[in-house]
Amino acid sequence: MRDKIIDKAGVLFLNLGFKSITMDDIAKELAISKKTLYKYFSKKTELVDASTDAVHNTINEAINNIKAQNYNAIEEEFAVKAVFKEMFKNAKTSPMYQLKKYYPETYTKLMEREECLFRDCNIDNLIRGIEQGFYRKNLKIELAVKFYFTLIFGVFESEMYGNEMQELIKIEYEILEYHIRAIATPKGIQELEKQLKTINKNL
Repeated sequence: MRDKIIDKAGVLFLNLGFKSITMDDIAKELAISKKTLYKYFSKKTELVDASTDAVHNTINEAINNIKAQNYNAIEEEFAVKAVFKEMFKNAKTSPMYQLKKYYPETYTKLMEREECLFRDCNIDNLIRGIEQGFYRKNLKIELAVKFYFTLIFGVFESEMYGNEMQELIKIEYEILEYHIRAIATPKGIQELEKQLKTINKNL
């Protein structure tokens, strides 16, 4: 039952917002009493913590699955983006922005984990991209990772780009293109253009 609660809460939080969804809403969705719900989670903050952990683990697992597919470095970046697009397809507003605003402690813990995952994933991608001839050999890897991280997470945390999730996903693809154009070889640009043709049909 605990896992069921976490899964349902995660979906509701992502789609409708951390602030607007109440413990009542979650109990109703699961057709259980609030007493049963509070048996597993004594307050909403605990459930927010558990559901964000679960979402992080799901993302981690999805990225590991993508890495096992042996895509080239640029294909892999677009495959990872597709996972996020699918995960947030029903979200109205940015979950990261809401988390930061209403649950700052949970947000800080999540960001520490996300930063590690993002860093490891991108360093691996950049090294392989250089080996495959898609990224420039003289690339400053650590700096490239930091630039990309700042751009991606800055969009979801800031009010500058609005808060409408589907618009933010489009902007995230623009950032990916910007990132790859900055580091790619002519071979890499060719692969980027190929990926953009595919995704522009679906955006």
